[in-house]
Amino acid sequence: MVSVPPTTDVADRARTRIMRRILPYLFLLIINYIDRVNVSYANLEMTTDLHFTPEVFGFGAGIFFAGYFLLEIPGTLLIEMWSARAWIARIMITWGIIAVLMGFMNSATQFYWLRLGLGAAEAGFFPGIIVYLTHWFRYQDRAKAVALFMAAVPLSNFIGSPISGLLLGVNWFGLAGWRWLFIIEGAPAIILGVVTIFYLTDWPHQAKWLAPDEREWIAKELENEKEVKTAAHKIGALAALKHREVVLLAVAYFFIVTSLYGFNFWLPTIVKSLSGLPNLLVTLISALPYLVGFIALLIVGWSSDRTGERRWHTAAPMLVAGAGLCLSALTQSSTALAVSMFCIAAAGLYSFFPSFWALPTTFLAGPAAAASIGLINSIGNLGGFVGPYVVGYLNAKSNSFLGGMLYLSLSAMVGAGFILALRHAPRAVAR
Repeated sequence: MVSVPPTTDVADRARTRIMRRILPYLFLLIINYIDRVNVSYANLEMTTDLHFTPEVFGFGAGIFFAGYFLLEIPGTLLIEMWSARAWIARIMITWGIIAVLMGFMNSATQFYWLRLGLGAAEAGFFPGIIVYLTHWFRYQDRAKAVALFMAAVPLSNFIGSPISGLLLGVNWFGLAGWRWLFIIEGAPAIILGVVTIFYLTDWPHQAKWLAPDEREWIAKELENEKEVKTAAHKIGALAALKHREVVLLAVAYFFIVTSLYGFNFWLPTIVKSLSGLPNLLVTLISALPYLVGFIALLIVGWSSDRTGERRWHTAAPMLVAGAGLCLSALTQSSTALAVSMFCIAAAGLYSFFPSFWALPTTFLAGPAAAASIGLINSIGNLGGFVGPYVVGYLNAKSNSFLGGMLYLSLSAMVGAGFILALRHAPRAVAR
């Protein structure tokens, strides 16, 4: 009989307990990301009621990311150096309030200001969660943790699509369904923001829900990892912002996010224009690519941790996304074929996330990693403004989504090129 080393037993217990305690709750928080893109479903009715042109909608959808850009780096540093649970709770409460107010807007100006405010309120949430995961998961476990967390993004769209379709059909107390869509889907963020203050724990040494030996093991593992990276790469927070790899990651993220949000914000409208179906059926069909994206994200995240490889697990999905978007532009004469290509595109647009967000922590740690993650996300998310706006602009000029889809395809492929320009990242030690 082979005895199991005590450290292995402690490691397994600690990793399992941390996974079960933290990831399901973070998964629940990220499902609220439907607030970010539910405007794409509201667009099926809202633009008619408020007389918005495609350019107005594209600009309003994208201006969210201008507000988001301003507070990214300060937010990630606050999570690293102050309190993750307090900052995440603040974000969720304010974003929930503004999301609800979206249900009462009546003009393009109000649309722009509320979307800008929503972006500023939400700034720091996603990169902050990525930083928070580095407080609890070792590098070799991180892509899987990010995959399980990020799986909630396509899943929120998969679940939110039919719910949004049902809400579009209601008319309660004289308010149109698209208004109730914003109100009902914004309220849970406020509730969960309050719960976050009491549920999350900032650091392992504060975790009373871990056994003493488990707390000691994970704290020591993370401290050793930090010391190794700090010794190998003596880079401060400001210097990290100019690091070659950080700049390449930020530019790559800009291009892939351009494709991601150009796709997300316009998908229901494109499906509607191709099929002519009622809103509920349009939202049900629009949910299919997100289901494929959810499955692909889990598979690629698992593969990246199993092999320890990050670079190709990031670039290959971007190339798949580019191919799917290009083929969707060429198959728009057939709704079924176009939707199939959208599914391929979604598989790539979501599955790059786990390995991508493991890349900055291959060479940085502590405040330097937090600052770089904030920079990458803030620069990258400017693509969330460019993508929806350019698709709307090209649609207004040509009365077709062909040019927009080709533009998004090119953006995804350019993003892959920047990832492949990275120096070979060290492999994680697979367990």
